[in-house]
Amino acid sequence: MSERRFRHGVVVGKFYPLHAGHAHLIRSAVRACERVTVEVIAASIESIPLERRAAWIREGHPTVRVVDLVDDTPVDFGSETAWDAHTATIRGLLDEPVDAVFTSDDYGAELARRLDAEWVQVDPGRVVNPVSGTAIRRDLAGHWSELSPATRADLAARVVVLGAESTGSTTLAEALAAELGTLWVPEYGREISVTREGGLDAPWRSDEFDLIVDRQMEWERDALRRVPVPVLVCDTDVLATALWHERYVGTVADRIHARAAAHRPALYVLTGDEIPFVQDGMRDGEHIRADMQDRFRAVLAAQPVPWLEVRGSVAERLAAALPAVRTAVARWTAFEAPLEGRPLAEQEALRRRAAG
Repeated sequence: MSERRFRHGVVVGKFYPLHAGHAHLIRSAVRACERVTVEVIAASIESIPLERRAAWIREGHPTVRVVDLVDDTPVDFGSETAWDAHTATIRGLLDEPVDAVFTSDDYGAELARRLDAEWVQVDPGRVVNPVSGTAIRRDLAGHWSELSPATRADLAARVVVLGAESTGSTTLAEALAAELGTLWVPEYGREISVTREGGLDAPWRSDEFDLIVDRQMEWERDALRRVPVPVLVCDTDVLATALWHERYVGTVADRIHARAAAHRPALYVLTGDEIPFVQDGMRDGEHIRADMQDRFRAVLAAQPVPWLEVRGSVAERLAAALPAVRTAVARWTAFEAPLEGRPLAEQEALRRRAAG
């Protein structure tokens, strides 16, 4: 890359998803320019929300100006009309003219010409970073190391193991995580049961369950940024916490159910209550287990996330759960084809549909 310093450079992309090659491109622009604008331009048909892509860039590259826009204009590098439309969009997102356009692909030459700027090609042929959005969308797990922690956290699937007391949910969560080669998140409610004022003997307050939800989600967010593969196993979640609120406070907490609805996993695995009850000093007792298990079944049946109940030994439960887990993770981590990857007729139809 030229040693010349530019005043204002631009990087344009879908970042679908953001990967190491994009990061190298943006860093190259930052090193060469006094200021850099990164334009995130997505199509409405794509499955990663625009705001999440912009957030990834802001976290990883805090010195750049990030702007974003949904644009369903068909992508046709052979069309003057399409070029005019896309150039107008790109120019419209700038707060001042640019004198450098940074790309890896060859379209940058024409874009730079239209913006009266110099083209800076970074890593032509992707020699330094042999990765692309297309390759990642085709095989997310195989390119997991190419993604930033923030990107991983948004793309990884969560599998939640839950159940009434002494149904083996923690044991199964650990076994699932080991089999999948990933992390698992323990249940914060067990920790607070010991550390809260009054311990297990004091009546539970409703607001304590909000704290449990906050802390459980914080543990999840931290683990999601560190998972070595695109799946995280959780021993309980917000929905389970809402049910335990019913048990210990005696009322339905609509606010917690609302948080659960906004934080749905890829799959629920309910552990069966056919195994012997073991009193570990923190459990209510076997007399309430069947009723709680029935409540779990009813709530799971009424919500949209796929779920299954597993019974038997740990090995039998694991064998029953794994096919459903793999199917759910594959569904969760699938991408809609990007706009430019579709035939022009389909692109035009999508544009008309998005325009209403």
